[in-house]
Amino acid sequence: MNGMLRLAAALALAAAAPIVAAQDYPMRPIRIVIPLTPGSGADIAGRIVAKHMGDAFKQPVIVENRPGAGGQIGTQAVVSAEPDGYTLLVQSASHAANPAIYKSLPYDPLKDLVDVAILGVTPYVMVTAKGGAYPSLKALIDDAKAKPGAVPFASAGVGSSTHLAAEYFAQVAGVKMLHIPYKGSPEAIQDTIAGRTSFYMAPINTVVGQFKEGKVTALGVSTRKRADVLPEVPSLAEQGLGDFDISLWFGMWTRAGTPGAVVQKLNATVNAIVQSSEVREQFAKLGITPAPMTPEAFAKFVREQIATYQGIVKQANIQPQ
Repeated sequence: MNGMLRLAAALALAAAAPIVAAQDYPMRPIRIVIPLTPGSGADIAGRIVAKHMGDAFKQPVIVENRPGAGGQIGTQAVVSAEPDGYTLLVQSASHAANPAIYKSLPYDPLKDLVDVAILGVTPYVMVTAKGGAYPSLKALIDDAKAKPGAVPFASAGVGSSTHLAAEYFAQVAGVKMLHIPYKGSPEAIQDTIAGRTSFYMAPINTVVGQFKEGKVTALGVSTRKRADVLPEVPSLAEQGLGDFDISLWFGMWTRAGTPGAVVQKLNATVNAIVQSSEVREQFAKLGITPAPMTPEAFAKFVREQIATYQGIVKQANIQPQ
């Protein structure tokens, strides 16, 4: 009987351990890995959230950029970490695009990671060089139709969300264009400003400054509704591209196996941060809209996005790398 009691007590302690861990979490610094370059949309949004997480948890939250291979290098670092919630991934919609672009990934995005929270949603804005060859969307489409496969466009890398958003534009506009991948958003923007590419489908938060400074021309935003931060820029849909509507989003993940109570605590904290008046104000200036979800709703959203990007890749006839 004593043995049975001891076993019952041990099982009760084991069951309670994750709850205790969540109550105490975090007891040491948290590391956020951003698998993209500094200045990218996910980097900007992630650093804002990281600062407020540090304040909320009263622990340092260290942000580390580990770009490369379409986000695979940084993501693999998170997958290789302990499943304890102390190593987090902040990535863009590229996380959902990668399964469509790569024949095989060094991790399974649905099994090796747990979906924690969505930070926010933002339109892309199609930008081109100020005073360059394309003063309007019509001029760009006309040139692309006249030179099939010859007019270059920039992206933040093969398979990035900026790449597939541009491919979606080409599909809807009925044109074929030449893809020029860059290391990240900052490099793609600079070459677009210099006129070396026809356009870049930029995360709006990475290019608001250049637009306000008159360095780029904005040909349109990617959502049906105009962006509050750039109200003078028409949507692509209202310029004749049917129901064109695609958004960029930023999310947070951690290693699969992390206690559910820790995931729930992280989710609740992030949701509270992005809905706070201070962060809403910061996000609004960058064109980012909070879109809080439960971990379960976010997981469903991620899977729907993976299917969307697989459809774009298939229609564009992009061969997986």
